[in-house]
Amino acid sequence: MKTTSRARSEGDGSRAALLPVDRIRPAYQQVADQLRDLVISGGLAPGDRLPAEGELAGMFGASRSTVRQALGLLATRGLITVGPGGSFVSRMESSQVSDYLETSLGLVSGSEGISMADMMEAREILEVPAARLAAARHDELHLALLRATLEREAHTHGREAKFREHRSFHKLIVAAAGNALLTVMTEPVFKVLETRFVRPDIPARFWPEIDGEHAGILGHIERGEADLAADAMRRHLAALRGVYHDTGQLQAGARFSRQAR
Repeated sequence: MKTTSRARSEGDGSRAALLPVDRIRPAYQQVADQLRDLVISGGLAPGDRLPAEGELAGMFGASRSTVRQALGLLATRGLITVGPGGSFVSRMESSQVSDYLETSLGLVSGSEGISMADMMEAREILEVPAARLAAARHDELHLALLRATLEREAHTHGREAKFREHRSFHKLIVAAAGNALLTVMTEPVFKVLETRFVRPDIPARFWPEIDGEHAGILGHIERGEADLAADAMRRHLAALRGVYHDTGQLQAGARFSRQAR
């Protein structure tokens, strides 16, 4: 972590220069960082048993208590599991990664760090290319599931039910793109937007237009029209901005405002 330190200029005690320096990190943090880097780089694989505390202490030239603190930190982050048999690199499922990302986004969303506008922009960055890929990579099962979702949308009432089907449609588009990492990345964004930023006063008349936009996107995907599918998804996500508000202040989009009158 870079920080700045003021150093007095020689011969002029009234002037100070800002020097970029690396702040000294606690010993246990340095041990944890190196072990984490080994996990990320593949030097330690899922299921691998770490050396005993005493061995690690000798490797790092640190005390056993320092190593113990480092292992505890890695365990709280889910990178390792610690038990009677020793410490092992965790076997992470994609759902665990998605859950962790959702929790982290939920903690920082709505603050100065991540706004609703940031979240919606991220959706566009992820889902517009996903729609393009879905048009090229989908199979008949994807299409069947998407058609079934549209059918349910048309007969579903109530905000929670509508959002459930809406999220399902977008998840299926991402699944049809055929990229597992996209699924891991988009699901947490969907959930945080719904739980933290949804406006409380969405008029019922808003939903049929959304359903129609979904049908248009699906039509382009069915016909393999990649660019048109991506453009339709971009316009759809821009329109959806009116469904959300940022940090507790209702900021309706132009289309939403027209419908709410």
